[in-house]
Amino acid sequence: MLIPLFAVVGAAIWGSWASRNKTIGDVAELAGYARFRDAMERSHTPASASSRPEHEPAPAAAAPTPATGTTTG
Repeated sequence: MLIPLFAVVGAAIWGSWASRNKTIGDVAELAGYARFRDAMERSHTPASASSRPEHEPAPAAAAPTPATGTTTG
């Protein structure tokens, strides 16, 4: 008689756990995902005219000149 009693108690515990309100965690996760999407959209916007992209080569005038290595004397 104890086996069916444990089965009923176990089924009741599992049923209450399975039917719990899961929307609280989903709201927080969806809000985090929305913040992530906003951050990704901002990072892919075009750069302003005053800022230079990192992958653009430096102008030729700003390049360092090599040392000659010759001495007179």
